[in-house]
Amino acid sequence: MIYTITLNPALDLELSVDAIRFDQVLRADRSRVDCGGKGFNIARALAELGERSLALGLVGGKTGERLAEELDRLGVEADLDWIQGETRTNIAIVTPQEGVYIKVNQPGPEVSPAEVGHLLEKVSRLAQPDDLWVLSGSLPPGAPPDTYRRLIQIIQAAGGKALVDADGENLRQACAAAPYLVKPNALEAGRYFGMEVGSIELAVGAARRFHGSGVRLAMITLGAEGAVLSDGENTWLATPPVISVGSAIGAGDASLAGFVWGISQGASLQEALRLGVASGTAAASLPGTAVADRALLEQVARQVVVVKM
Repeated sequence: MIYTITLNPALDLELSVDAIRFDQVLRADRSRVDCGGKGFNIARALAELGERSLALGLVGGKTGERLAEELDRLGVEADLDWIQGETRTNIAIVTPQEGVYIKVNQPGPEVSPAEVGHLLEKVSRLAQPDDLWVLSGSLPPGAPPDTYRRLIQIIQAAGGKALVDADGENLRQACAAAPYLVKPNALEAGRYFGMEVGSIELAVGAARRFHGSGVRLAMITLGAEGAVLSDGENTWLATPPVISVGSAIGAGDASLAGFVWGISQGASLQEALRLGVASGTAAASLPGTAVADRALLEQVARQVVVVKM
């Protein structure tokens, strides 16, 4: 079974303008709304690939109700915990012609220790050997800073595998619990090690350094340059084809979804990496935070080049 955990989900509102101009009124020529939060994005991508998962998360208010309705419409199975606060709305202003965007994320609603504790208890009941658990995104205000570490300990004590996409203190807490996989992007990996990860060579070195904390696999996404994956003995680079970008927002989530899908299908690490990069690349070619179906993913995957470093 594949589970995703989204502690701080959002409704993603994207506004498209012809150009971004400051100190002026901008008029959107179109808009779209998607259910957001990294874990929900991954669950959506898995559903589009025909893979069953269970999405867990903290939601509240009318925005939370709309998220739950949208997940159901998309065929995503969910078991959500309801909180007192109102789920956040994130806003993106995009300019397709210029290929640039502004993304503004709200911090999220205040949660209580009891609300977080209830979710941890649910994970304890569900966790079983060999299940894949994707933990991704930020923590809402009020959540204990060691929430990621505690979740990983619960999951892996039961024999499951925790795959983490987090930044800053959340990534540090996760690494302290030695998860199965971490998937930062280059900027996040650089913050973790206090260095700039500005090249493929530096990304390879950073991926290998994650094993020092007990992490089994380290995958660093590099945007248009693809991703690197290290298992402690071998490191691979996957390079995608050149595409016409629709929206790069959410492409990293799609990359992790493709990798998880590959692992769940019994693919080798190299093939799972190929599918991950193909999924992220395909998503970047689509508008908003749309995700690729299986046909598009497989079409792009045939053009992804994987080499051993």
